[in-house]
Amino acid sequence: MNDSFGGDTFNATQGGGAGAATEQKAEGVVPVVLKQVLESPEGNFQMWGMTFGMVTNVAIVRSIDTSSTKMTYHLEDHTGQIEAHYWLEEGDALKAPDIMLNNYAKVFGTVRQHGGQKTLMVFKMLPVTDANQVVTHLLEVLHSRFKAEEYSKKIDSAGGFGDFSMGGGAQPSAQSGGGNNLGLDSKQLAVFQAIKNHASEEGISRMDLQKKFNHMSRSELDNALDFMTSEGHIYSSIDADHFLSTDG
Repeated sequence: MNDSFGGDTFNATQGGGAGAATEQKAEGVVPVVLKQVLESPEGNFQMWGMTFGMVTNVAIVRSIDTSSTKMTYHLEDHTGQIEAHYWLEEGDALKAPDIMLNNYAKVFGTVRQHGGQKTLMVFKMLPVTDANQVVTHLLEVLHSRFKAEEYSKKIDSAGGFGDFSMGGGAQPSAQSGGGNNLGLDSKQLAVFQAIKNHASEEGISRMDLQKKFNHMSRSELDNALDFMTSEGHIYSSIDADHFLSTDG
């Protein structure tokens, strides 16, 4: 896990509309505590008017129920409890996350309303192997909340809205004619494409990236990875030295 405050915060959408149009614009993932999810309105998760397609949480797994179609987890952090569902492919329980009961897990998922209660639809669940990950997650939650408030005030004062990232300023849109709508320079874009095109569940390692881009110094590569992580274009997967793209 990346130890930067914004390590798990991807792009969000500042919505000015309502209903289905706002739902379609939701994108990105934001670190949260369960109380924020439980108290959120119906639909995609929102924070200070910014809409996110996915949330991430670090919680203790209190129970695990297995059926032929899904795994149901009862999650608990210091702010609340919630059910999370991981759907299995054709009843293949072997593909379920390798999570132990009464241990911390890091959950990526979408917020849904089920039976009048909030639930999480799990996209990915990883075991937490270092207590520092719990502390880092809480720092990321605080950072994201304050950045969302900061952007909300900027938008209010500007009298408009657009796409933003928790790690920095506004992201140029594809319609702006800038070509590279990720806001990356040529070297960063090349590294991003290598991460995006790498076909493995654990992601590409920092060492493999260094071999692939041997014309870049170690510090240049590290800076590029740190920048793309903070901007929400990539995230660390099995450890702090393996990366996956947030784009597909």
